[in-house]
Amino acid sequence: MAPRMDTVPTDSELPHRTSVVVIGGGIAGISTALFLAQKGIPVVVCEKGQVGAEQSGRNWGWTRVMGRDEREIPLGMEALRIWRRMDATVEAATGFTQCGIAYLCETDAARASHEAWLEKARPYQVESRMISAEEVKALYPGLAVPTKGAMYTPTDGRAEPQKAVPAITAAVRRLGGIVLERCAVRGVETKGGRISGVVTEKGAIACDSVVLAGGAWSRLFAGNAGIDLPQLKVLGSVFRTEPVPDGPQGSVGGLPFSIRRRADGGYNIARRNNSLSEITPDSFRLLGQFLPSYRKSWREVKLRLRLGGRFREEWRMPRRWKLDEVTPFEQVRILDPEPDNRGLERAEGELAALFPAFKGMKVAETWAGLMDVTPDAVPVIGPVDSLPGFFISTGFSGHGFGIGPGAGRLMADLVAGDAPVVDPAPFRFGRFADGSFRKYI
Repeated sequence: MAPRMDTVPTDSELPHRTSVVVIGGGIAGISTALFLAQKGIPVVVCEKGQVGAEQSGRNWGWTRVMGRDEREIPLGMEALRIWRRMDATVEAATGFTQCGIAYLCETDAARASHEAWLEKARPYQVESRMISAEEVKALYPGLAVPTKGAMYTPTDGRAEPQKAVPAITAAVRRLGGIVLERCAVRGVETKGGRISGVVTEKGAIACDSVVLAGGAWSRLFAGNAGIDLPQLKVLGSVFRTEPVPDGPQGSVGGLPFSIRRRADGGYNIARRNNSLSEITPDSFRLLGQFLPSYRKSWREVKLRLRLGGRFREEWRMPRRWKLDEVTPFEQVRILDPEPDNRGLERAEGELAALFPAFKGMKVAETWAGLMDVTPDAVPVIGPVDSLPGFFISTGFSGHGFGIGPGAGRLMADLVAGDAPVVDPAPFRFGRFADGSFRKYI
């Protein structure tokens, strides 16, 4: 079951030419379009289904710097600066609230792990800190389990995934950008060895640059263009409750579940360390690159593997096609996988036991989304040197909603040839070819 997205008017007329075509209407793609439009650069977003309807509308809704890979911290900080002024920028409500986030520590080992992260983050002057068990009780009254304290960041926040991308989309159009829904891009065209346009199911658009921000679909699209993008899919499941009057205001992780209060008084809840990776043909094709992260995930976050129907679906799915052929992007407009209901039921029971305020809560919806994951769990944001004019923004590995506006700002700078807002080197595509990504796993 898909969460209910806010609807937003989009465009219907395909332009013959633009400067930049963005493939994908999720948070990364729409944010890229926003910052390009602010620079006065003509931009067209082509979304095969509905803007924000895949993982960008199905995530927890956290906007955080705390706990990120050290390479992501500067970009996460820039993203939070953007989130704080986002409602004013787009002239609409995205639901952003600087509510604070705590990672509760059940053991001394968990506390030591968070303290080690704080040491790495210290040079960036993040506002995260360790707090005592007494401070945890004050911040989260009613918590019925003893803790060893928590790592807490008062400046981290939350926003509403089902509202944010539609609100940013409307702003892109007000600034002169074009957003097309149900308009899949079949492939790119080149001239003189560089990008010259795209071919969509509705016709061709001439352009100077293309940004691939296709989320879980990015590897498939890149492959047809002759680019080997190492990316797999991981299933994340969420349920939404009806309003819970006495629930915590701040977001909480570190227990068996993660919770985030919604603007409507309900909560989004997911079971932590319960990600599910479907075994697909790409799991074997990319085994050499992903094996180190599999080992780490099994040990630290209990990533589970499952062989099921998705293997058959992706085995049958074409990996190459001509630009006058119907593509998989037209055959599946919106990825809407079945949630892991067993894991969600466990989270429901654990939550009621640890936060008595949730006893008797009513589950309003459940859903799942497929996260685009790279071997080192850090996104690709930058150009592809082998194809001038082609840029990739994908592989956000479950961090995309919170970091998406920062990624959009960085990508717009790179496409425009402006000074980048943060150092783009950690996100370069070439780290997979030269093997340098392995030192971070």
